Order: sequence, then structure tokens, then C-alpha cells
Amino acid sequence: MDSDTLTPSAPIRRADCAAFGLTDVGRVRRENQDRFLIDPDLKLVAVADGMGGHAFGARASATALDCVAAKLAAHAMPRSHARVTLTDDPDATVHDASLCAMRTAADALDHANATLHAMNLCERLAPHRSMGTTLTGIWRPSGSARLVAFHIGDSRLYRYRDGVLAQLSRDQTLYQQALEHGAVEHLPPRNVLLQALGPLPSIAPVVEAHPWLPGDRYLLCSDGLHGEVSHREIEAVLGGMKPRGIDEACRRLVALALDAGGKDNITAVIACFDRG
Repeated sequence: MDSDTLTPSAPIRRADCAAFGLTDVGRVRRENQDRFLIDPDLKLVAVADGMGGHAFGARASATALDCVAAKLAAHAMPRSHARVTLTDDPDATVHDASLCAMRTAADALDHANATLHAMNLCERLAPHRSMGTTLTGIWRPSGSARLVAFHIGDSRLYRYRDGVLAQLSRDQTLYQQALEHGAVEHLPPRNVLLQALGPLPSIAPVVEAHPWLPGDRYLLCSDGLHGEVSHREIEAVLGGMKPRGIDEACRRLVALALDAGGKDNITAVIACFDRG
């Protein structure tokens, strides 16, 4: 799905996956710099939260999603047109395939960063004023037993499984770093990013492979959601979600963030993978 399309008119349902996303400008901001992407053919879901003023922030988030999707689509092209990879080795293991997919995701993020950084250089924008974006996504390569998660910035990935909500991503922020170092007396603002796509020529994203199980529910969201809605509230919404109620759950999460103040753009995407 084109990342410029902010909200599908209905949940996307396939035999092997279902997903829905919703984004809202919030109650304070004038423009929405969040973007999300749902591509059922690639089994790719991602959320990006742009920065640098609307003209640049929205452009950065949309461009980053397009770059990542294009790279992953090229990896998924028919084997007769693809380069040889580890998965072409008859002795390759699941571990080999996961490493190959993780490298592909990391390359896609590098490509997005290089594209945005080149745009910043062209606009002659200094790093502290340049366009940039967070990006958090999940990708299930065809037939894979593992889900590839990739992350840079402070948008989040959660997994709901067996009644428990787990945060799979770690915020790459000065605030999170201070918490981990025990510097709780003088905490910095929550929104100071240590990593983002675009401002600098190199990045340090996190790319991981997670086993997935039928029935898992994944939530990807911008900080406009997780900064306003508690872990317990998110867990309750995903736990109470009916099998065909992905859209209602997204709307409930966005409504909770708006009720809590809606100080930032709010984006929620829920995805479920049922079988291979």
C-alpha cells in the first residue's frame, strides 16, 4: 500500500494475515507528520514519525517507508530474476534464512537513510534542523518461521501473546538512556532522539528476528500513542480485541490517546499473522 494513503477504508484480510492502521493529527498539532504502510503482498507493516516541520517531516516519513518497501520488494522478486543468497544453498538452515532477511532489512534502512540524508544535503539543512523520521516495522518473508523486526527512533513495536503485552522495541532516546543509567533525578525530555533516519550519514538501527505464533497480535505505534496511553490500557485493548475487530481496536487506541490530551500525532497499526 502506498505510504501516502493514511487509512485503509477497511481492514486488509488475507488467509495468512490481517492488518489495519489509523492515524490522527491529534488535538494540538496543525499537521500530521506520521505515516504508516501496510503491504499484504510483502507481509510488511511499518510506522514512521517525521520531524523537521511539516513540509519536511511528512516528506521524510513517506519517503522512508517507500524506500524500505522498494528494497524489500526487490528482495522478494521471483528467484529466476534474483541474485543468489544464503537461502539458495540447499544446506542453508532457518538461522541462515533469518540472518539473510535481517541483513536485507538493515540494508533497506541504510538505503532510506542515505536517500533522506542526500535530500538534506541538497536542501543545505544542518543536522539539528534537517528532515528525519523514526521508523519501526515488521516483515515476514514468504514462508519464514520468523518475523523480522526493525527499528530506529522511538516509535514502538508491541506483541500481545497469551494474555501478556510485551514491548519488543527499545526507545532510542536520551530519556530511555537516562532511565537505564539510573539518572532519574534530572530526566531529559522524552522526545530527544538518539537515532533517526536522515540527519546523519550513518545510523545504528536495531534489527531482530522473532519467532511468531498463530494468534499473535502486533501493534506498531508512534509516540503520540504510547506517550499518552499506558501499557496496561494498551494490553486491555489488544486483549479484548475480537478476531475480526482490528479496526475497532485501532480506533479505541487512538481515542484513548485523544482523550489523554492528544498532544502529538497519533498512529496505531495492528497486524496478525495466522499461518505460513
